Amino acid sequence: MARVVLAMSGGVDSSVAAHLLVDAGHEVIGVFMRHGEESSEVCQVQPGQADASLPVLGGLLPGRADHKQGCCTASDAADAKRVAAKFGIPFYALDLQADFRRIVDYFVDDYLNGRTPNPCVKCNHWIKFGRLFDYADGVQADFVATGHYARMINGTLHRGLDGHKDQSYALFGIRPDRLPRMMLPVGDFEKTEIRRIAAGLDLGVAGKRDSQEICFVTQGHHSDFVKSRRPELVGTTAGEFVTTDGAVVGQHNGFEAFTVGQRKGLGIALGTPHFVVRIEPDTNRVVLGDKAALARNQLIAADANWLIDPAQLATLQDTSHPASPLSVQIRYNGSPEPARVHVDPTAPESFSVVFDDPVDAVAPGQAAVVYHGTQVLGGGWIESATDV
Repeated sequence: MARVVLAMSGGVDSSVAAHLLVDAGHEVIGVFMRHGEESSEVCQVQPGQADASLPVLGGLLPGRADHKQGCCTASDAADAKRVAAKFGIPFYALDLQADFRRIVDYFVDDYLNGRTPNPCVKCNHWIKFGRLFDYADGVQADFVATGHYARMINGTLHRGLDGHKDQSYALFGIRPDRLPRMMLPVGDFEKTEIRRIAAGLDLGVAGKRDSQEICFVTQGHHSDFVKSRRPELVGTTAGEFVTTDGAVVGQHNGFEAFTVGQRKGLGIALGTPHFVVRIEPDTNRVVLGDKAALARNQLIAADANWLIDPAQLATLQDTSHPASPLSVQIRYNGSPEPARVHVDPTAPESFSVVFDDPVDAVAPGQAAVVYHGTQVLGGGWIESATDV
């Protein structure tokens, strides 16, 4: 029997993960990571419920009720605590609000630099699989588990069995030395089966909706949140809409409201569908073009994290094989696209990708994750894209 720290979000996936781990005979410690806003009193452990041998990292949080759809709300904490009680496992809430400010600052800064941030992926890397492992070390746990739809196979990270729910893209930044201690119990199931199991166990979360939104943008457009965090910059990011041939076709109130590939919500009618092709923070220009103008053959990524020795990429891409054996995914809900990946062995923190066929809307700031079949090899953050 292993001691396992399980991240419990109050959703159906982590709740069923708790069942699967307990059913397998493991000693499970439930942890609710509160980081977006202040927690409800439901996170408080009542006298007699806590295991005195288990430390609480960061302390328990003070009370506040909120029922926003997203993650880490008071109702989520209540659901997680109730499920933990049903399975008779210890339950703790970690105060990660100070850590989470780093995510918020990154989100705001990226938009103000003309990039498209991915705070949920960063949160997995910086907070969830950083602080969660810290806590696991503090309680001498053998493993860390989550409800992500991904799989561990012989110590390597792979796509989840349910291709529609696969979350391996969001996990590429895990430190490779931590892979042997990861458990992903729901990754071998279809989502429909997980909901069926939850209903059969009467967990009360079987029909709960998946969290979709950015947890700290609780209302309005993301650009409103950016402006609220940097009020001194209001008005300074306004500028021109221009077409790819340089023609000025309108004005916008701030380039932070737009992302590469965006078509809806431009606030401008040009007679034919136009998309955001490029954002120029130096000139405040938002460049528009037709769908063909979105196509890119190549990208450059930085801040890479490799789950294998990157020198192995050359072997996997031996030119004796006519078809590219690697694929690269450039957005969370995107599909992996066949590509060739080049890493300079003297500077493995960056890499270039050449796609077999052009792909649309390669957005700086998003992650480029490299796969070999279902296995995640690593990835990095898109710096630029070109049409070569």
